[in-house]
Parts: sequence; structure tokens; C-alpha cells
Amino acid sequence: MNKELIINAAPTGVEIALLEDKKLVELHHESGNPNFSVGDLYLGRVKKLIPGLNAAFVDVGFEKDAFLHYTDLSPYIRSILKFTQQAISDKTPEGFDFTKFKNEPEIVKTGKITDVLGGKPNILVQILKEPISSKGPRLSCEISLPGRFIVLTPFNDIVAVSKKIHSSEERKRLQKIVEAIKTPNFGVIVRTAAEGKKTAELHEDLTTLVETWKNIQANLRGAQPPQKILSEQAKTTSILRDLLNESFNRIVINDRNMYSDTRAYIQKIAPEKQDIVQHYHNGAPIFDHYGVTRQVKASFGKTVNLDSGVYLIIEATEALHVIDVNSGYKSSSNNQEQNALASNLEAAGEIARQLRLRDLGGIIIIDFIDMKLPENKKVVYEAMEKFMAQDRAKHTILPISKFGLMQITRQRVKPEVTISVAEDCPTCHGTGKIGASVLIIDEVEKNLQYLINHQHKGLTLRVHPIFYSYLAKGFLTSRQWKWYFQYKKWVRVKADSNYHLTEYRFFDANEEEIKL
Repeated sequence: MNKELIINAAPTGVEIALLEDKKLVELHHESGNPNFSVGDLYLGRVKKLIPGLNAAFVDVGFEKDAFLHYTDLSPYIRSILKFTQQAISDKTPEGFDFTKFKNEPEIVKTGKITDVLGGKPNILVQILKEPISSKGPRLSCEISLPGRFIVLTPFNDIVAVSKKIHSSEERKRLQKIVEAIKTPNFGVIVRTAAEGKKTAELHEDLTTLVETWKNIQANLRGAQPPQKILSEQAKTTSILRDLLNESFNRIVINDRNMYSDTRAYIQKIAPEKQDIVQHYHNGAPIFDHYGVTRQVKASFGKTVNLDSGVYLIIEATEALHVIDVNSGYKSSSNNQEQNALASNLEAAGEIARQLRLRDLGGIIIIDFIDMKLPENKKVVYEAMEKFMAQDRAKHTILPISKFGLMQITRQRVKPEVTISVAEDCPTCHGTGKIGASVLIIDEVEKNLQYLINHQHKGLTLRVHPIFYSYLAKGFLTSRQWKWYFQYKKWVRVKADSNYHLTEYRFFDANEEEIKL
């Protein structure tokens, strides 16, 4: 699979399009001032405890207090609170040695928020979900710092390896390497991208993340809540960090500075890939040149049409998203069951793409075309699992029910991507109303009589082609001939397809428009 990243830098922010085999699968927008992004670290102040919800509201500087549930506190929350206060009040020039920091006992999973945050302390938190709709950010105290090959988790000494690495020998190898190179008080999760990597590469990634934690510790010194302590990497960099692999064959950027920064970052994490970064300067908009704009217009909206005639209806409600699959005019055989299976398989691939592209989260209900055979339902279910395997968001897929419905839950960490594909009507300018067509001819004849009475000669009337047919067609019986008999002057009528249906204009003998 060939992957391309097309990056459009504009005054309003940065738009990032991820293409797989020339097909748009992800669209990201990074504003010029990205606050409260997933992964950001803040020093917050506990404002209110809600025992009934076993949760707290924390002030992190957003217009609405952020939500922190007990289950997101982390077992090491007492250690985090102790570290936060120690780092804020630290007076030593180089900062205290975190590897010698003494951790506090873990909290129990079934505890109460009031037992842990009863004094409403200042607390180091990480954005778990961005503000969505009327809700503030959701927070977590299970702090993690992602790198390209590993994820650093302070306050513990656990080493875990991604379950997506299937080889038991490779998992054991990576476990031994990380246990040998890691420092005390830091847990490490080995990512799937670490498969086959050497000790030096893992050690470099670990060293970079430990330095990041030292920066966090330094930024906490003397900090007053609410205050941002550390920003997640720019969207471009984080996508490259998480996705860059041998299947990436091009990264195109239209901004010279961003091109230089991205190339330097690629050179740092994957020197062999630095030549895939290209600077675009051809004049035309970069998204137009690479076909992204056309795909965006075709992919968003209530109805999504597929090449075969199958189409999807995507509806959003407050509680869930509903996707209806319709066969359209697709017919691959005379067997209705086979037609339904073929349509559903095609729809499954597009639905998986739409979930990533729009970043739909929460509960998704899919109404597939009815199939009678259980084996066909299983085929569609397995196909959906395969298509969704490329999705980085956590998700769960249930088999098709006896009602023909498939249920999916997908992690939601930021607002879904919504792009309007509608434009204001050039005739009504978005009002939904135009002049009554039966009155247009009366208006035209009234203006024509006025112009002739004021001695205008060589008149030409330009109208929409449909209106032209009404005025000019017919020998001796058309409106044009009627005007000739009435005024003893010939009025030329010309069709112009650029005019909307009820638009008309008069021109004089010099082809200059006559303003009425």
C-alpha cells in the first residue's frame, strides 16, 4: 500500500490529507493556536468534587472545567501529586533526580475521588479527549509520552510489548532490550513499530523521551495553575511519528519552512526516508493538484455514492451515528443474495474509510442490505474487521444481528470532521426563494416598453436558454414576433447558459448593458 501525506499550509492553519493508494482516508486540520489537544499536559486546579459521579472538575484554562473520572486517575496518582508539588517548589538549578524519586502506594480501583483529591490540590493532568460540543476536555492522570518505537509511562517500572507483534521470539527480544536500557521510575510500552529494530534505535527513542520528562519537570518549577506544561507535537509530526513506515512514499508540503522542519524530523527518525519529502511550488492549490479537494467534496455530506451504484446515507444524532446501505442500481448477478453480499462488501470498505475520514466516534449502527444466509453475514463481519484494522482509533465490532444491523463503537478523542459540500444557490442566494416564473414575462415586457418609449434602439435581451426557448421559438407566434408587431421594432433575444433561470439583461446597439 502506497501512502502519501499532502500538507497544505494556510493562514488559518494547516490541513493534512493522508492518501492510501491515491484514496483519501484521513483529513486533519491544525489551527494556528492548537490548545487542549490530545496529549497536552496541563497543571490544573481541582475546582469541584462530585461524589455521585466519583469524578472531579478541574480548571485547566478552558471556558468550561475539564472532567476527570476516578478510573482515569492512574494507580500512581499519589505519586503524581507528590511529584507535582515537589517540582513546583524545587529550588535546585538542575532539578531533583527523578530516578531517585520515592513513589507512594498505589490507590485501589474501587476507591472514591474524595479520598484522593479531598484537599482540591494542584494536579498534573493530560488531555484525554478534546473539547467536544458543549463539553470541556476530558482528562487523565495516566501520563504517557509517545515516541516512535516506545511509549514512556512515569512512576512505574513495568515493561510491556505490543500484542500486535505476533512473534514470541521478537517479543522476548524487545522485552530484554528495554529492561536492560530503561531507567528507574519509568515504565515502557514497546510499540508495534519497534519490531525488528536494534538496541541503538530503541535507546535513542528512550533517551529523547526521558529528556522530554525532564523538560516537564523544569516547566513545573514555580508554575501556577491553570498552565500548559507541555504541548503534544505538531499534528504533522505526530502523524509521521505514528504512521511512518516503508509504505510511505511521498510527503508533499507547500510551505518552505514546514518543508525544512519536516525534512529535518524525517532525517532524525528515519534518515533513509528523507528524500520522500518534497516542496510543492507549482502555483495551483496543492489540494487541487493532488485531487484532494475533489475527494473531499465527493466524500462528505449526507449521501455517499460508490462507483458501482451502491450508496450510503449517513445520519448523525445526539447519541449515535446511523449508516444505511442501499444497493442503487448495482446488479452483479440474478441472485438477490449474491447481489446483497457484493453490495455489502463494497459498502463495508467505504464505511471503514468514512469512519476514519470523518473521525466518527461513539456508537455507530450500520443497516446493511438484508442477507438470509448466516455464512454471508459472517463474511461481511470478517471483511469489516479487516477494513477497520488500519484504523488507529480503538474500536469494537459486533457481528450482524438478526435484524441485519452491525454495531460498532469507536474511540472519540476530538470533534468529528464536518465539511459542508453545499453552496448557496446563485439564483436565490441561499434564501430558498426566487421570483415567481409566471411574473417574469410581465416584468420583462414592462421594462421593454419603458426602453422603447425612451427611444432605445438596437435592443438585445439576454436570458437563460430555457427562457430563450419560450420567448423566441415559433414562427410569428413567439413573444419576439408579438413585440415586433406591437412596437414595430425588432428585439434580438440571445441565450446565455451562464444566466440563472429567471435572470435577464438588456443591452444597447453597442452591446453595453442598460441598467434598469
